[in-house]
Amino acid sequence: MKPALALAFSSLLILQGCAFAPGQYLDPDEFEEGAKTENGNVQLLRITPEMLKGDVVSDMGTASKQELLDFKPTAYRIGANDLLYITVWDHPELTAPSGPQQQLDANGRLVRPDGTLFYPYIGNVNAAGLTIEELRATIARRLANYIDTPQVDVSLLRFGSQRIVLSGAFNTAGEVPVTTAPMTIVQAIGQASVDTENADLTSLTLKRDGREYLLNLDDLNRPDSWLHQVYLKDGDQLHLPYNDQKKVYVLGEVTLPQAMTFKTTSLNLMDAIGSAGGIRQETADGEAVYVIRGAENIATETAKVFQLNAKSPTAFALAKHFPLQPQDVVFVGPANITRWNRFISQLLPSASIVGTGAAADYNLSR
Repeated sequence: MKPALALAFSSLLILQGCAFAPGQYLDPDEFEEGAKTENGNVQLLRITPEMLKGDVVSDMGTASKQELLDFKPTAYRIGANDLLYITVWDHPELTAPSGPQQQLDANGRLVRPDGTLFYPYIGNVNAAGLTIEELRATIARRLANYIDTPQVDVSLLRFGSQRIVLSGAFNTAGEVPVTTAPMTIVQAIGQASVDTENADLTSLTLKRDGREYLLNLDDLNRPDSWLHQVYLKDGDQLHLPYNDQKKVYVLGEVTLPQAMTFKTTSLNLMDAIGSAGGIRQETADGEAVYVIRGAENIATETAKVFQLNAKSPTAFALAKHFPLQPQDVVFVGPANITRWNRFISQLLPSASIVGTGAAADYNLSR
């Protein structure tokens, strides 16, 4: 029986040796700069000073920024559903036909869906598209046929024709009317109030005229911020996403593997590793620090795996300048000795079973 048990033990060693590296790891020695995997949909890249000079994360281009800054609001144009208050001095029957004791709204003139309004003596007036001054002059000119040198004033009681839409992580999301006072992005956001606990401040999206502009609200804390110079116009949509999908996963040989949620400026690789308690010096392979970045459509787009050689502490200067993106996976691989130790730890229970069997066989044969 002893030769049979010895053979079984040898076979077990061979089988366990086939799984020499339990768990997940990448071999830095097989990491070829710019290479792609066999199916061609994953590209391998090293994190180097030269690479960091490129666009690791694309920011909004200078041209797009200038487009936003170039827009300057013009005089308000009257539109359908605006409520106007038209004053004709010394003619209260025209100014307040419902009586001066009524509230202002009762004496307002609503611009109809077709852009017109009715006014005594002069009938229908095409108001849509006119500025307040242009409408005032039009009414005064037509009233001059019935009233000697009419003095006309026009003001807006309620703005109903133009609006901006705010959606997402705002405390009071919804429609904000465009008024005669120009409104900046910062003013609109201040009016709606941001849900700071749950908002992704770095991914504010402005949709305008079929285009989308990605803005970073966290830039408002910086002295060179230009967001307060961006004015909004009719039809603009501001969407501030929640940060529940803005996670980075830190796995492998770190002290505290976890999923991290961040809501301000992009988390860098150094921050992520530090927040996870740092690399486990006794088990980690310093060369095997990876950032795995997927693609929206893996069938047609190329995913990327970035490698950082962190054997030297100076490598973390590079990590500090490597910004992470939502859904990135930071993986720190185990050292060879770590994989060997884990192999042994898996092997020993099996060896103990074999040893127990051998002892039982020895005792029974005596």
